Amino acid sequence: MKTRFILINTSHAGNVGAAARALKTMGFDDMVLVAPRWANVLRREETIQRASGANDVLDKCRIVETLDEALEGITHLCATAMTARDFGPPTRAPREHLEAFAARNVLAAEGDKTIDSLDTGIAFLFGSERYGMKNEDVYRCHVALQIPTNPKFGSLNLASAIQLIAYEWQLIQADTWPEYPRTDAANQHVESKKMADMKQIKGLLDHWEHMMLEIGYLDPELPMKLMPRMQQIFNRAQLRDEEINILRGIAKAMMRR
Repeated sequence: MKTRFILINTSHAGNVGAAARALKTMGFDDMVLVAPRWANVLRREETIQRASGANDVLDKCRIVETLDEALEGITHLCATAMTARDFGPPTRAPREHLEAFAARNVLAAEGDKTIDSLDTGIAFLFGSERYGMKNEDVYRCHVALQIPTNPKFGSLNLASAIQLIAYEWQLIQADTWPEYPRTDAANQHVESKKMADMKQIKGLLDHWEHMMLEIGYLDPELPMKLMPRMQQIFNRAQLRDEEINILRGIAKAMMRR
């Protein structure tokens, strides 16, 4: 499964290098930086020194301006947030959530008819060292992963948090993730159940927001967290490509009326 680690508004160059080292140690290499403090952060001396030889991860790393650009191909999005948000996704321990996620996806790949869709890409979001994750970014996620720490001192260095999440996910994949079915029939079944990615969900959410404004259901002066609630509804629905098209078609028809 595609696995991506997304660092938002990273302010310290050394943390980027340390994150690359942490990921390479756990066997991952897909890292994306969203609007980091330094435009040349991947080439800064402190970054390269702290990477300690994980230069291939830095070479592959992408820098983008917005979170949307980082989410292509991602169907399951995990925030890493110590504080639960109102109207946000459920908060769970990493191992608890990732074990359940992996087990569910294996059953979907094996053709379990009680499971509606198959995830094809997972991403872990990490906020700025200075102020953590913004509410709007947490609201987009399916879950907020909370690393169990000392309740009196829960502060974790960014690279340490990345190392812990990467370890948990690598461990679960290595121990509990059987090979997906390889027969033609099974592959067709898996293909038909692929989830819409987060970019498609964002497009649907924007379309519905526009529609609800047009018909007067959404008051722009008093939104009352309606859109974060809609985000969570769409996340829980495990939407597929064709279902995205249906819901966007409904929005388009309502706007025409």
